[in-house]
Amino acid sequence: MEHNTTFPIKITELNTLRDEATSFLKGVQWDQSLKAKNRDKNGKDESILLYLSKATGNSTSEVISVSKTILGLKKKLLPDSVAIPLHLNQALYALQEGITMGLWLRDSYYDASGLTSLNERKSALDTSERREFDSKQQTATAFMLYGTAYRILYDLKPLTDDVSVMKNKFAGIPELSLQSPMRGVSCLLFYYDKYLNHPEMITSDKDMLDFSVVFFEAIIAEIQLRTASLEYTESITDRTYKLEKSEFAVSGWENVFEGTAKSVEFNKIKFEEIVGNRDAKHFARRLTERMLSYDFAAKKNPFQELGGFMPVFMGYGIPGTGKSMLIAAIATRLKEHCDNLDIPFLFHPMPDTLISTFQGGSAEKMVQWMKPLQDPSKIIFAPIDDAENNLQERTAQGVSAGVKEVIGVFLRYTEGAYAVNYGNSSIGLFTNLPEMLDKAVISRVQGRFKIDGARTLPDFVDQDYLWWRKIEKTMPGFVNMKNPSDYTFLSEQGLAKNLGEILKATEKPTEERVLEIYEETEEKHKLDEHLFYAELYKNIQKAFPFFSSRDIRNIQSAVSLRLTDFDLPKEWFENGELYFKKDYDTKFGMLQELMKANMKGLSFSDIRKQEVIRYLDNVATIADTDFKRKVDQRVHELNVQLEARKQFEEDED
Repeated sequence: MEHNTTFPIKITELNTLRDEATSFLKGVQWDQSLKAKNRDKNGKDESILLYLSKATGNSTSEVISVSKTILGLKKKLLPDSVAIPLHLNQALYALQEGITMGLWLRDSYYDASGLTSLNERKSALDTSERREFDSKQQTATAFMLYGTAYRILYDLKPLTDDVSVMKNKFAGIPELSLQSPMRGVSCLLFYYDKYLNHPEMITSDKDMLDFSVVFFEAIIAEIQLRTASLEYTESITDRTYKLEKSEFAVSGWENVFEGTAKSVEFNKIKFEEIVGNRDAKHFARRLTERMLSYDFAAKKNPFQELGGFMPVFMGYGIPGTGKSMLIAAIATRLKEHCDNLDIPFLFHPMPDTLISTFQGGSAEKMVQWMKPLQDPSKIIFAPIDDAENNLQERTAQGVSAGVKEVIGVFLRYTEGAYAVNYGNSSIGLFTNLPEMLDKAVISRVQGRFKIDGARTLPDFVDQDYLWWRKIEKTMPGFVNMKNPSDYTFLSEQGLAKNLGEILKATEKPTEERVLEIYEETEEKHKLDEHLFYAELYKNIQKAFPFFSSRDIRNIQSAVSLRLTDFDLPKEWFENGELYFKKDYDTKFGMLQELMKANMKGLSFSDIRKQEVIRYLDNVATIADTDFKRKVDQRVHELNVQLEARKQFEEDED
């Protein structure tokens, strides 16, 4: 549902609720349920779980005071100081602000949902009104606790870094009451306080921030699990509440924190400065045009409907052929166009420090990295450089548990229940060793290209030119050599018009095994028969057992990509009104026209043949490289042995 209205959260209104929030921190009472007391003791940390369940439940006598507990912690951590340690203070302040925000959201829900008037007539309600009252109370409580946790995370999350140690200590939340706002906040503070009182939980000032973030993230997760069963939520999901003079806003149950990320800095590079790599540069250029076509209002991309969008792609090639430069060039191009068209852009490379030694730590970091890719409010490019480090074949010997966790999260977020792709974000895997990537990861890749560096005479001339022109610039005339007579430097490094220009020579597969299978199949069926491809796939599967239906889907999407392989007119980029700023249906119509014009002179069976050959060559290369590498290694060892023996014998003589 669209959030169609934004309501202000006024600072003056919050000020009137702050006393009520403070009174909750001074004292609440909570009687634990039997279920929470007898919770399964096989949990993560028995001592903490037991400790939580042994908390006395005699509610009449025991008042829990979070503010008192925090003062007690101050004495424990800084016995000789008068001042409260910085982070304890920050946490206490965030707690107060969070509860204040929750109370404001409670009141606003009461008014918007009609709960206020039901509450006024509480004693005279009939059965169905009573049911509605109870149901709305639960929703109000959930929204209040959600807003409280959300505000606390907004204030404290930027102050924390890696909370995996704290996550390991944390044993979950035994119970969370949504019966009424009063009971909800009492239950929440009861367990928050119990954790603070556990001797192992807060051992330093910084622990206070880490613990608060872990605790309130768990509260949000708990509420999000229950949102489906809440009723009367329209007045929550159809609006956004934004705090005056702040970036803070609550939009329904959306947890934006799981999805906030700041763009990373990168070196600006133009495609023309990359030598060779025609296929890769062409692919990268198409990718940027397609991503920019995303429609923010409709939250979808017309290229997705045309079949020309790739949420996951892969660039592979030997070391030193320009992978990092290509990543920077894609980011540069996207950023320039986004700035020009006034579109928010996020450059979101995978960090090197993803694999954690803690069990579950890598999965958690990976989720944190993947979440922002589901943010529909910006264009997102997420490269994974040296992808073989974090996404290595899981069955290989010595692969760490962390790598397996990372792959599990990657697969879940790229296809399946968690996979949301609006057509605004794309993950690029860049690797020297595609054969080392996990098979399931490779099968998620919908577009692939070789990054093969300099290949032709002009490429090598240009690669040198990029180097010596800097010397020539600082010392004119110093480079005393003749330029080629019939070639303008860098003229071959521009972008190809379409893939047809690059793929002139793909009449037959180049990989021996694939060629053999291809020619055998040709003897049975003609190329323009559908049965030719069915037979070819069946035979390929015999030779390469991991070839599956997913590969066939990838070939289909490669053909669709070719059908949408047309340039967007230059003037569209110069003036956003001509295309990018138009509504979704208009954009879709304009692209269909371009696609029809582009199809002239192309035959479907030709394109299909070229793409199948490209893909199968690719599969065979990746499968063979691993074997070849091992063979080369052995040959090298044998040669060294032979040479050593020869020298030894000569010395003997």
